[in-house]
Amino acid sequence: MKRKSGRFQFFQFSIIGLSNALIDIGVLNLLLLLFHTEKPTLLIVYNSIAYSLAILNSYIWNAMITFKRASKGSHYQRLAFFIQALISLGISNLVFLGANSLFAIMEIPNWWRYNISKALAMVLSSLASFFMIKYFVFKDYRK
Repeated sequence: MKRKSGRFQFFQFSIIGLSNALIDIGVLNLLLLLFHTEKPTLLIVYNSIAYSLAILNSYIWNAMITFKRASKGSHYQRLAFFIQALISLGISNLVFLGANSLFAIMEIPNWWRYNISKALAMVLSSLASFFMIKYFVFKDYRK
């Protein structure tokens, strides 16, 4: 099987990332609509639920498509994916809460504040996730 270029992998990862983004931001907005809160603890819970559903989607599609050649479904890969997901979740939560706090000081309306903060969190955690997945989780040793 021919090895994919880094750019092509990033393109595939980005397309799958769009579906992750829809899940991530959709679930967050649904939770905020149903159970609105300003409490940082609940915002972390909501963000974590949304992110976790998106990361599950990411694992399934990236293992089957983007990193199929290197994906073995081994215990190491599952554990490494879980660890990178926790690190990416931490990045997501830190960026989401930090940006949300900054935008609150700027008196940006709630809906805008939450969604802009979520977008920043998604971009930064996705970039970190891509590099961790490519170089640690699905590292291709058959070069």
